Amino acid sequence: MTLLLWTVLGYLLGSIPFGVLITRAMNLGDLRQIGSGNIGATNVLRTGNKPAALATLLLDGGKGAVAVLLARFIAGDDGAAQLAGLAAMAGHCFPVWLKFKGGKGVATFLGTMLALAWPIGLLCCATWLVAFYLSKISSVGAIVAAASVAPWTLVLGRTDLTIVALLLTLIVLWRHKDNINRLRAGTEPKVGKKKA
Repeated sequence: MTLLLWTVLGYLLGSIPFGVLITRAMNLGDLRQIGSGNIGATNVLRTGNKPAALATLLLDGGKGAVAVLLARFIAGDDGAAQLAGLAAMAGHCFPVWLKFKGGKGVATFLGTMLALAWPIGLLCCATWLVAFYLSKISSVGAIVAAASVAPWTLVLGRTDLTIVALLLTLIVLWRHKDNINRLRAGTEPKVGKKKA
């Protein structure tokens, strides 16, 4: 029952659509009708409001971290923390409030990993930065960072996190399936350039 409780609470926390709420509060329009229609920070940036995008990035990452830290602190169980983080990720990507049409989960993924094991989270962030710097494509950074997390758990000897890492990776890759198709076709836009 405790694990179920933290799964539900993690999902509800993760499902808070900060991007939608922030853009609405700042009179930037309905985020779901802007750019890609995604509710994450990258799409918020398309409104031209950098503070709104930064706030969305931090809050989306924060809700994954808070879910993990609350479960770990109150339940005192790392299994509950992992479930809460995974559920927060699912909540962000498939929020019940938005008919299960959410974001791609990159910020929530990074926040979750930073809270579960900060060295691995930092390595994922570094991996994202390197992949993005080399490609100038946001989705490449996200995909490579997500794909790196399970190997990082093995390198650092945190095999207790490998399964949850793989599940988080699968969610990120699934949410980026359209980006992957565009990358294969060579039509995925670089940052600063419009889509073809």
